[in-house]
Amino acid sequence: GMMLSHSLDDISIALGGALVGKNCGDLTMMVNEETEERKQLMEAEQEMASRDQDMQLRADTLNKIESHVLEMRSAKHSKHASLLPTTLDEHLDELDSWVFSEEADKASKDDVIVKLQSAEQKTKDLCTEYFEAIQKEIEEKEREMEEEAKKAAIERAGQADEEEDDHDNRRLPKKRRMEIVMKNKNEANELFGDGNYKFAAARYAKALSHCAKFIDLSPDDIKEVSALKLTLNLNLALAYLKLEKPEQALRVSNDAVEIDQNSTKALYRRASVYYEKKNWDKAFEDANKAAGLAPEDKAVKKLLDRVEAQQKRQKAKEKKIAKKMAAGMFG
Repeated sequence: GMMLSHSLDDISIALGGALVGKNCGDLTMMVNEETEERKQLMEAEQEMASRDQDMQLRADTLNKIESHVLEMRSAKHSKHASLLPTTLDEHLDELDSWVFSEEADKASKDDVIVKLQSAEQKTKDLCTEYFEAIQKEIEEKEREMEEEAKKAAIERAGQADEEEDDHDNRRLPKKRRMEIVMKNKNEANELFGDGNYKFAAARYAKALSHCAKFIDLSPDDIKEVSALKLTLNLNLALAYLKLEKPEQALRVSNDAVEIDQNSTKALYRRASVYYEKKNWDKAFEDANKAAGLAPEDKAVKKLLDRVEAQQKRQKAKEKKIAKKMAAGMFG
């Protein structure tokens, strides 16, 4: 059976081949023509694609020239504007008009790229001092960040020491305990001055926790420690305000007022916290009392004015709402 089908296949292939052979030349020609046409089409497509790409790149580069002009114009309102030369305007005007000129319309992609490079180079040459100042500022920022990182590392190391220190319920003599409090307070002040409010707050809190550990104090010592606790609470409240944590700020302001109800500073601080919390009436109460205690204090006066202005606005708003509601009810 196998043999038969095999020989049959061979015969049919041979016959088919004989029939096709006649048309084979025509077919090859057709195939060749089609291949050629397809090749030309692909070449045309590739050329169009690369033309599109060139046009895109050309447009992008023109945009870059325009944004370079804009950027340098806005540099005139920047921190280092005084270092920009008067000749810069002329250069930027020239670039501006070039972008919209016939010359630019006719310029090839490569021409436009060369124009951008020479424009940027000229700007650099004209504004050397300006760019130097910017560079200096960048380096300064990087240095500051390195310093911060170093400080944070020291902080971490410090916190490890402090951990041991914290379980410290040893009965230290007053002088030694006071040294620990002052060390934390001074470090906190320094951190606060550097704008490092989070670490400053931690240090103030630390100092306060040590204030609670004094033992065997004379009446004078008690007065001294109270005054210190008052200052620490005020500073901590301010650090919390800077960290936008009004709840914590209020808690320690309350502690401060509790230590001395007639402390202008404590009342002023708590009034500031209430102001942040938009509690105008409580803010008025504290600021008004502080103003009574220290009529000469400009900061207190200023805060009181601001609080009163807010109270007025609030009252006006409430009146308006009441009017609207009344109109709604009877309208």
